[in-house]
Amino acid sequence: MHTTTPLAALRQWLASQGLDGIIVPRADAFQSEYCHPHADILAWLTGFDGSAGHALILRDRAVLFVDGRYQVQARQQVDLADVEIQHLHNDPLPAWLTQHVAAGARIAFEALLMTNTQYEALNASHCDLVPLNESPFDVLWQDRPAPPTGAIREMPVEVSGESSTDKRQRVAALLAEQHVDYLAITQPDNIAWLLNVRGSDIPTSPVPNSFALLGGDGAVEWFVTPEKTQALSATLLESLTLSPESAFLARSQQLCAGKRVMVDADCAPVALRFAVEPQGEIVWQVEPITLLKAHKNPTELAGYRDSHHQDGAAWVNFLAWLAHEVPRREAAGNPLTELEAQAKQLTFRQQQPGFIEQSFATISASASNAAMCHYHSSEQSNKAITRHHFYLNDSGGQYHNGTTDATRTLAFGTLSAQCRLHYTAVLKGFLSLITLQFPSGTCGHHIDAFARRGLWELGLDFDHGTGHGVGHQLLIHENPQRIAKKVNPWPLVAGNIMTIEPGYYLADQYGIRIENQVEIVESVAGFCRFASLTLAPIDLSQVELHLLSDKEKQWLDDYHQQVREALSSRIDSAARPWLIAATAPIRVSR
Repeated sequence: MHTTTPLAALRQWLASQGLDGIIVPRADAFQSEYCHPHADILAWLTGFDGSAGHALILRDRAVLFVDGRYQVQARQQVDLADVEIQHLHNDPLPAWLTQHVAAGARIAFEALLMTNTQYEALNASHCDLVPLNESPFDVLWQDRPAPPTGAIREMPVEVSGESSTDKRQRVAALLAEQHVDYLAITQPDNIAWLLNVRGSDIPTSPVPNSFALLGGDGAVEWFVTPEKTQALSATLLESLTLSPESAFLARSQQLCAGKRVMVDADCAPVALRFAVEPQGEIVWQVEPITLLKAHKNPTELAGYRDSHHQDGAAWVNFLAWLAHEVPRREAAGNPLTELEAQAKQLTFRQQQPGFIEQSFATISASASNAAMCHYHSSEQSNKAITRHHFYLNDSGGQYHNGTTDATRTLAFGTLSAQCRLHYTAVLKGFLSLITLQFPSGTCGHHIDAFARRGLWELGLDFDHGTGHGVGHQLLIHENPQRIAKKVNPWPLVAGNIMTIEPGYYLADQYGIRIENQVEIVESVAGFCRFASLTLAPIDLSQVELHLLSDKEKQWLDDYHQQVREALSSRIDSAARPWLIAATAPIRVSR
């Protein structure tokens, strides 16, 4: 098919099939946040490469729906003459269809790329949803990358803290309590946790793209590309039934006839429903593994703490190097750049014992680039880091025994009064939440406002969540707990690992975010608190100290003492003077 653009090719295909439109999600069959290039259809079609969103392509219109994190980025990446931008939550696709598309319009979708929850919401519109038997993009995208075949490795029980056999029996017992015959596992991180394996299909996300069926007796049939399993032990492989990934739907239809099957409506592809429902009974419920995995065992918690000591040493070595290099390079007329900084930071991490890879693509953002929450520097966008602007760095590492995530916003000169006020407001929100004591079982949306109060008092806000779960040598954004405005029904309890990360973003000028990873621990009877895992000094150079309370200053002093004592012996000798200065007490006046 000889066409000039992917959009034109897709529209020709729609016409040939008698379709009025097609939904193109930023998703793969596993609803991965970060997709392998094979599944990144939305980026190929529109140019938008953010981690969340979907497009509706009609014969005469194209609309891209993205959330608040990507409103600026999307407008920079897509051709606005061809693609309209809408807010994913404020103007969702089902409502947009009802308002702008004629009743009875035939809208196609790939059933493997849409969850049941998404399907039900769209099915409420007055359009006729048409599931596709084959992906049109296998033909239209002529140089489409092949699917991933990343090798899978085992995670020793000394690191996981529990054998795969014991995990399977725990899950099977939960199924028996609800008289369920099978659990359909469609989330690769849940499979990784259950089998004590880690994958390499997607950089920074060590999960094996695959499906599984777990029976009421604890037996597991694993639907995985055979090339991925060659490094696994015979002991593990002999404990499983292996089938090709492509056989998952047919096998589910065959095995689950006349059976009760537990399926997660928010994560499983609606194609699974179409396969099972005619002959089997679906029990719609969050995968129990999701909840078990979120409650970390003592071995996992110890691994997080250890990995943060390694990562903290890398952070301090990097921050000390930045403090020296930024003014030196600027004075020499050759300022340091975003790409140089992130490359050097990776070098410091690679020097740490147990480091495997980054836990996500580093956000190294200077000046106006930091106003894009999930910005990633490129040769085209690469800005200088100077004394005139904020520099934001959001990064983390995958270590053999844990996953890290932290953000620091830095200044290398005195910035404007407005910058200082906004930075102080973000810091006060961070301190308000990280010092909070709350009843065990509190939900994330109950406490989200604590992190926003400092900004709200200025008439400001930020359009992203305040905190997310973090996997154990797994996904950087782990379900189900979240801290955000949006209701999240899952309770926060001791043993959860979360982040706290308020921010503020002024389009085309600057962005500010301060983030620590935290462990939820028991406090007084019936209450919990946050214990910081992240070990990296917080830049106080732009803080209006008179706006901080004595309690806030004391927390900062205590935290910086903890950082100094934990890392002094681990960092390079050249970084020690900087660490001592960066963690010096504020001297609270009594």
